[in-house]
Amino acid sequence: MPAPTLADIVFSEQANHNFSKILGDLKKSNLSITNRLKSIQHDAAFVHEVADVLGLPLVANERCGSWYIDPQLKRSSAYFKSTDGHTGQWKFSTRRLNFHLLEVIGRNDGCIIVDSTRRGKRMPDALSKTIPIWCTVLNQALFPSHPQSHALHVPPTVVSSSEHSQMSSRLPFFLSSLLALQPDIPSLRQNIQKPLRPLWVTPDDELTPEMVDEIKVSFHPVVCCTSSRRVVGTEMSEEGYIQGAGDDTENWAHGLTAPLFWANQRQLLGTPEGDLPGLIEMLVANSEAGGQAVGELKKVAPRLLVGALSAEEKALTSSSQENVCVVSLVPKTTEKETWEKSKRHMEVGLGKSKTASRFLREALPSICDFVLRFLQECVDADAEMGTGTGKGANKEIVLLCESGRDLSVGAALALYCWCFVDSAGTVRSAADQGQNHNKASIRVKLGHIMTAFPDANPSRATLQSVNSFLMDWRN
Repeated sequence: MPAPTLADIVFSEQANHNFSKILGDLKKSNLSITNRLKSIQHDAAFVHEVADVLGLPLVANERCGSWYIDPQLKRSSAYFKSTDGHTGQWKFSTRRLNFHLLEVIGRNDGCIIVDSTRRGKRMPDALSKTIPIWCTVLNQALFPSHPQSHALHVPPTVVSSSEHSQMSSRLPFFLSSLLALQPDIPSLRQNIQKPLRPLWVTPDDELTPEMVDEIKVSFHPVVCCTSSRRVVGTEMSEEGYIQGAGDDTENWAHGLTAPLFWANQRQLLGTPEGDLPGLIEMLVANSEAGGQAVGELKKVAPRLLVGALSAEEKALTSSSQENVCVVSLVPKTTEKETWEKSKRHMEVGLGKSKTASRFLREALPSICDFVLRFLQECVDADAEMGTGTGKGANKEIVLLCESGRDLSVGAALALYCWCFVDSAGTVRSAADQGQNHNKASIRVKLGHIMTAFPDANPSRATLQSVNSFLMDWRN
């Protein structure tokens, strides 16, 4: 047996293995649930200070932003994706229009949009690029005679002059994509008195009211607030502080949500790390079992309402139940032959998550046929009574799914295109069966739905299923 070398003694495989394990354990302990919640609490204090100093309402860029705002101080939610601001992939989202923010901005002469990002970056792309593009495109659409507001403003310390130039060159295309949706420009314009101007705040900046006072003379300030301070090294050098601790909750939160955290933060922060998963499981179970009220229905288009499955009983037993058709998209797989429960109730078992979104494509022909039969029978009955308007007057379609924001919205979009001739709700007749659908017309209808229901969150897979069904020549 050869004599051991110096490398075998000092850097043996066993030593390297133990060293790697120690480093992994240290990293895991620094990224503990306790450290995440303490970091969120620390960053939330900064966010609330920004609101106090600037005197503007707080808006959470979902999902991460809600962790950093006390629910009692949260005025609204926004949906700006960082991927729409990634270098070379800049985009004005025609799915995430965020028109609802204009009312908040107009009433308060501005707002603060809160978000965070993980270690290494100074601010998320949603704040540095996606929101500036949104502000500029809306300025061009709503204030065409105000050329001073048409230039793109980005944080110069984050976005290079070259990237700024490339983003600016795409603005005409972004404006065209917005106008193609045929938005109600006069109605949107009534919400705000001045163009929008983004500006940026991080924990490294000095806060003063003067930051927005000068801008308010000619613009509504849209303050993009990064809640977490930048960590350049590793978390192990930060004494437990975690940048962007509210991100990637599926990897650490055990089902804990921002509202549950704010309602139970003292108990959560006072519980030993080893007991936290059990406590969180109990809080989540209690919330699901005891506390949730019947879901609210949201009207997204003429005669079309969406909501969560918790609203099913109320919809089926309402005083106007004969005028309501209910389609429930349930998170289990059921045979097609069992879907029709009555002439006005259909329960479609699609399963869960991406599987459900894919199965929606196969279920939409049955759903549209069921709803169209209900509507046409109502139109025929109205005609026999001499009250027909061609619209199935006073008839409503309720679409329900587990979240109330994904599958039900996709089904509503399909019905909006398939069952109605126009945006006024005129029911399609047999003579209209050959009408064509294309991506542009579908996108316009989706824009109507997202404007009416900003919290809607149809997944890409759900929308792909809808497009595939509507544009399939065999239909």
